[in-house]
Amino acid sequence: MATVTSRHNPIVARYRAAARGEDRSLMLVDGVHLVADALAAAVALHDVTVAAGADTRPDAAALLDALTRARVPFVTASAAVMAALSPVRSPSPIVALAQRPPIDDSRVYAARDPDGPHGSSAEPFVVIATDIQDPGNLGAVVRVAEAAGASGVVAAGACADPFSWKALRGSMGSAFRLPIGIASDAAAAVSAARARGCRIIATTPRNGRSIFDVDLRCAAAVLIGGEGPGLPRALIERADDRVTIPMASTVESLNAAATAAVILYEAFRQRGPART
Repeated sequence: MATVTSRHNPIVARYRAAARGEDRSLMLVDGVHLVADALAAAVALHDVTVAAGADTRPDAAALLDALTRARVPFVTASAAVMAALSPVRSPSPIVALAQRPPIDDSRVYAARDPDGPHGSSAEPFVVIATDIQDPGNLGAVVRVAEAAGASGVVAAGACADPFSWKALRGSMGSAFRLPIGIASDAAAAVSAARARGCRIIATTPRNGRSIFDVDLRCAAAVLIGGEGPGLPRALIERADDRVTIPMASTVESLNAAATAAVILYEAFRQRGPART
């Protein structure tokens, strides 16, 4: 097995370019858990790099065995090189470059199996995340969307990159499994959702209908706004419904991931029996 010992090796430049989002065909997958999830989701892995001595850790050793069985090649690297490859403060024992999933809106709006593990309605329920600029927050939205049985997530407007390494860590592997779309124009994303038969639901901190009074069993796309300003007024005015999560008057708003969690699980409750 080859061992990389120099920070000037071309592999280091490839990882750094991926971490900065310069190569939009690749994503940087950092850590044992995420690499294992990517492998299980049949994501195409490239340039898998393992810290020298990582095979003494049970979790890393099990992953290396799985990579070997799947015929995914990997190299080892010195501590100095791993520090250059892994973007986190304490370098992970394994990092990889992986092919980004294809962007396919037809998958985002495909109805989930009502008899599947989430017990959700056959009608699609999509989150349109608008101008969420914190990648960890966007990743958390993707994670709760998968957990609650949503059809998919669209990162719209000035959203962070849902396949950046920070967003991937926030999603804890959900980004490898849940269909994700990207739309640079949030208004166009709303139009696309409406063209697919979705009712447009805009979230607003105040003066909307209580989320618990809204029928969420139909095909729907819910708009979640970014940190601070929330949804643009123009998008709110284009919505079919404006919904609010009831809160104590002393609380101004919830963050995007918390808002998504409340709404998605209310939709989950309405759409089918809870299952474990």
